[in-house]
Order: sequence, then structure tokens, then C-alpha cells
Amino acid sequence: MLRWGNCRSVAVCNWRSGAVLGRFVSHEHEVTKVTCAHDSNRVFSASRDRTVMMWELHGTSGPRQRFPGHELVVTGLAVSPDVSRLCTGSRDNTVRKWDVETGECLCRAALSRNLVTHLCWVPGEPYVMQTSEDKTIRMWDSRELRVAHTFPGKQHIQTSCDVSQDGRYCLSSSSGFAGEGCEATLWDLRQTRSRVREYRGHLQTMASCVFLPRGPALTPSIATSSHDSKVKVWDRDTGACLATACLEGAGPLASLAACDSSTLLCASFHSGIHVLQLRHREELELEEVAVF
Repeated sequence: MLRWGNCRSVAVCNWRSGAVLGRFVSHEHEVTKVTCAHDSNRVFSASRDRTVMMWELHGTSGPRQRFPGHELVVTGLAVSPDVSRLCTGSRDNTVRKWDVETGECLCRAALSRNLVTHLCWVPGEPYVMQTSEDKTIRMWDSRELRVAHTFPGKQHIQTSCDVSQDGRYCLSSSSGFAGEGCEATLWDLRQTRSRVREYRGHLQTMASCVFLPRGPALTPSIATSSHDSKVKVWDRDTGACLATACLEGAGPLASLAACDSSTLLCASFHSGIHVLQLRHREELELEEVAVF
């Protein structure tokens, strides 16, 4: 797993033990996003210093490649499955596509008021999903870096997004307060006219949303984290909340990562990374099993 913070560094940790396997330090300001591709030893980090860097897990301590050019903080990262292309987004209203090997910016697209909050690649497709502070979710065709579709606008800022492993669905999360907004929304990428379902129950901004890998004994599920210090697991198809973990003292909860069908990692503002496990007892329970 990857971890970052206001120390301007990226740490690679073993999520089972919490042991730090490596640390990368080169950004001039705080790291905002990190990502990597499955089965790749390359890690990408974005920063408030307006740059993106690529690191080799088993390489030198310095960055393998740099991607400068954005005019404001970089807030979105998505790498293609073959790790040949990188898409980045920023508060400068632009999305850019890069050649990973050369660091060359291949193309740039600017949209008014498009303050990017998150990017994710659609598995098996040339499309990239994007959320924005203008309350919209966009689908970009990465080949020409043009908007292929814009989904119906929401009432609140869209903070993050994720795409299911089969590439059929997109999930987005909303900002909010006192239960107003604070929802996740499921979108069908094949029929893009309207939302499929909403998931409501958080009381403050929903910071992150992810699809859980399908396990042999689990219905299709999603997970969400919020500034209300709670992580929730939902039945994707019915919208029912299956389990909730309250991480008291952790402060606002930020990003989520699914390790497998029953294990989640949740980053917090005040207490590091929380490891959460789904337990099958009389009812499905979400328990904290470690913090590092």
C-alpha cells in the first residue's frame, strides 16, 4: 500500500504488518495523490508543488521520471493498465496526458471551472473518469483527450470516483454537511443518461468511495469513508448499508483502498492508516484490526 502526508514524502508499506518497505522524498510541497498500476513496480505521486513524479519500487531513491507543467496543485492521477500513459488533473482547470517513459506531455485539455478532484482509469478501455468541484462527473477519451460524456450534474462537489473491475459501473462521492449531500452515486457506463442508485447515511463530506472485489460469499459491495469518522460498506444493488465502523479520534477520514473482498485500508487525518476487516457473524461487521 502507499501512504503520503504533509512530510512531502511517499512511503510504501506492507499492509499486513505495517512495515515501511521504502520511502521517496523529492517533492517541494505536500503530496496530494498517489497511484500505481496492478502488477507494476512504478509509483506515481502528485503534489502541491504542481508536479507529478514516478518512482521505481526497487530502483534508486530519486524519481525515475518527472512530469512538470501544471500551473496549480495536481489533484488527479490515473495510469493506464499497461503503464504507458498517465493522465493528470489540476485546479488549473486542465487535464493532461503524458508519455510515461519520456515524460513528454502528449496533449492538454482545458475546461472552464473544471477544478479536478479525482481521476481513475476504466479497466480495459481508453476512458478516464473524472470528478470536479463543478459538481459533474466526466468521461474522457484518453486517445484524443476529449470529453466523451458528461453525466447529469449533482448538487454538491464531487470528491472522488472509482470504476468497477468489469468496467460497467462508476461510483462517485459528494461533499456535504449535516446529512445534506454526503452521498455516493452509482452510474452505469453503458447507459449514461442517469444515475442508477444513491447511498445515503454519512453526516459529513464523503471523501472516498471504492468497489470491493467480489468474494465467494459476498454480494457486490462498495465502501465509503467520510469526514464524520465513519467507514460504511453497502450492498451495491439494493443500497442497503451492510456494516459501519466508527473510528473515533481519527478525525476526518480520507482515502480508501480495497486489499481484497474483506479488507480495507482507510487513511485518516490524525491517526495514520487503519486496517478494517469484514467479519461474518450473525450480522456482517466491519472491525478495525490494526493502525499504523
